[in-house]
Amino acid sequence: MNHLHSQAAEDAAGQAHNGSKRRSRCIALNINGELHEITVQPRKMLIEVIRETVGLTGTKGSCLSGTCGACTVLLSGRPVLSCITLAVECEGKEIRTVEDLAQGGKLNALQEAFLDQGAVQCGFCTPGMLMSATALLERHEKPSLAQIKKGLEGNLCRCTGYNAIVDAVLQVSDQGVLPVMK
Repeated sequence: MNHLHSQAAEDAAGQAHNGSKRRSRCIALNINGELHEITVQPRKMLIEVIRETVGLTGTKGSCLSGTCGACTVLLSGRPVLSCITLAVECEGKEIRTVEDLAQGGKLNALQEAFLDQGAVQCGFCTPGMLMSATALLERHEKPSLAQIKKGLEGNLCRCTGYNAIVDAVLQVSDQGVLPVMK
């Protein structure tokens, strides 16, 4: 009797596994200008695809609940939290990660400003901060202090106290240099 019960449980588990395989979808994601055709389950989060499937590890996962902003990427130019964004919802949209900022091995103006201002300490929040600041600077070439604070408000930093980060964004906006030259 136990053997039959065990076999029935194994058969049910196998069917559930096969059912989950059938629910998987092949999607095409445009990440940093490169098309990636991947098979994902509908519940797969964008951060998992970016880090584990595509291998771009600059985007950080911290809270995995949408509260810290470390996982921020740009989706069609708007900052989104990749830890609570389903990968299937991103098909047909442009996804940009922190790896897209430096071009030809050269840091962009915003990355340089983060270094100049000491806005990078432990570095864990930095990718999300850079992506939020990039979106802000692409919308507002010379943002006000209030706009900068609003643009970064979803990103938590435990090290810098934010002043250096705000100063870095101000440095770039004072130069009139957009962080992404695409």
